[in-house]
This record gives sequence, C-alpha cells and structure tokens, in this order.
Amino acid sequence: MSFNRENYRRIRQDYETKYLRAREDADRRRSEAEAALPALRALDRELGTLGLELMRISMENAGNDAARQQALEALRTRNTELQALRAQILLSGGYPADYTDLRYECDRCSDTGYLDSGAMCSCMREKLVAAGYASSGLGALLREQRFDNYSLDYFRNDEKTYRTMSFVLQTLREYATSFTPGGEPEREASPNLLLVGGTGLGKTHLSTAVAKTVLDAGHDVLYASAVGLMGDFEMARFGNSAAGESGFGAESTARYFDCDLLIIDDLGTEVSNQFTTSCLYNVINTRLNLRRPTIISTNLMQDELRRRYWDRITSRLFGEYKILLFLGTDVRAQKVMKK
Repeated sequence: MSFNRENYRRIRQDYETKYLRAREDADRRRSEAEAALPALRALDRELGTLGLELMRISMENAGNDAARQQALEALRTRNTELQALRAQILLSGGYPADYTDLRYECDRCSDTGYLDSGAMCSCMREKLVAAGYASSGLGALLREQRFDNYSLDYFRNDEKTYRTMSFVLQTLREYATSFTPGGEPEREASPNLLLVGGTGLGKTHLSTAVAKTVLDAGHDVLYASAVGLMGDFEMARFGNSAAGESGFGAESTARYFDCDLLIIDDLGTEVSNQFTTSCLYNVINTRLNLRRPTIISTNLMQDELRRRYWDRITSRLFGEYKILLFLGTDVRAQKVMKK
C-alpha cells in the first residue's frame, strides 16, 4: 500500500493525538476518583509498587527459575486480588468499576493505528481510504460510478460493439484489481491506458470505477480533467493562490507526478497553446520516466490527436500506452430517447 503521503501524515498525527487524549482523560478520571476515595489512592500506590516488582522479577535472568516463577505467580495473584478490591472501592463510591480505565476509540489498536503484529489496523486503513476518496478529485462520482453499475445492455444492438465493450469492461476491471503502482526498479508497474471514443460511452464512468478499486486497495489516485490539470499548472506558474477545477492549488502540482495513478479525463477539451502542451508533455514524459501509471481518456481519434499535439506527445501516447477503443451510441442520448 502507498497511501497519499499528506493524508498519512495528517491521520497519523490524529492517532497520536487520540492516543494521548485517551491517557490524559484516564488520568483525569483517576485523579478525580482518588480525591473522592482516599482508599483508592492508597491501593493505586500499592498496585504501582506491585507492577514495578513484577517487572523487576520478569527481567531477572539469574537465580532459581522455579523460585522466580513462584514469586511471579504470587505477585500476579496479589495483583488480581487488588484489582478486584479496587473495583469494589469504586462501586461503593458511586463510580463504575471501570471508571478509571483507558478508553480508546479502537480497542484493537489502542488508538495507535497499528496492531501488536505491526500491521495497520483496519480503523486507520478505513480513514486513509476515506481521505483518499476526498483528495482524489472524484468526489461523489466514486459513489455513483462503479463496475457493478456499468451496463453493457446499451451496446447489444451490434455484436461487434458488444464484444468490444465487453472486452473493455473486463480489461479495466482486471487492471483495477491487479493494479501495481510502480516507481521502483524491481516492480513491474501497471501499464498506461489511453481510452478513446465518442461522448457518452462510459470512459469517465469506468475510469472512476478503476479509481475506486485502486483507492480501496490503499493506493494514491488523482483524477483531473484536462482543463483542471492545465488550470493548476497555470496557477503554479503565475502564483495564483486560488484552487483549480481539480481542487489543488499551485503547491500541489507535484501530485501529478507523484501519485500512484493519475487519471486525466477529456483530453482535448483544454485550451491548446504552447504552455498547456508543454505542461501535458511534462506530466506524460515524467510519469513514463518514473514508471508511474496514467490513464488518459479522450474523444479525439488518432489523427485528431496528432494534429492537436506535438509529435513528442502523440508518439508517447501511441507507443507507450495501451489503447482501449470505446464503440457504440451515446448512452446518455439513448436514455433520453427511452423516456
């Protein structure tokens, strides 16, 4: 897994704060109870001394092992008796028996984010995935556009179209479930994809479905329309502090190069000039060099792409990207016709 670094840093800090707050709250409740119940304070001092003695004997390496085990057992028995007495004192004073216990939001990891085995706790993973959703640039689309609600029924009128779109759906589903981020010499990254076809055939829908699956697996995904991408780079160049369409300002253009999977939607809808074409080339070429996968969707066919962009861009798109052709009639238009 390679969650977004900024999300991880922020959520890791949240866990550190939660862990400390749980301990501070327990200390506060203990101080309150001890102030009201003097017998509890004396008992807690004895328990503290007992704990230190248990630790000392446990760490001893020399001496009679049988005697050591006997001493440890006696201390554990005494600890159990004192804990039972402590619960009785709290109850008699009108407090719950567990009033001074540590109370974590997650008992599995004690609000550390990690289990004793060193594995990440599911609670922290869920927060990171949710943060990944929020920072992906896809918003509500992640809830609405999934593999399981992409229908091939709109392509059944033509056998060739149906076979082609079935292949596209299966290819993208397999791509998502087996996604490998790359960026490391010893790892074979998932390929780059160029989704080509007319409007309303599901390029954005299936790109979003890929993004959701990859995000759920714990990878960092960034989605942007071509217009939004160019807007962010224009702000980076001209120092505008406002956010672009994708929600990322000048300080965040590095994510276009660093994220595990970049999805650029609607290539060809952006204003084309020397600056925007240079930005596009920089993103595509840098990610190829870093071996970080990119998915680009466009309504433009090969000849149109060649006329619009530099040969250095189109040669990379047609030489380094796997092309998936979307066929059929605009699904949105079909839906309107059925109403």
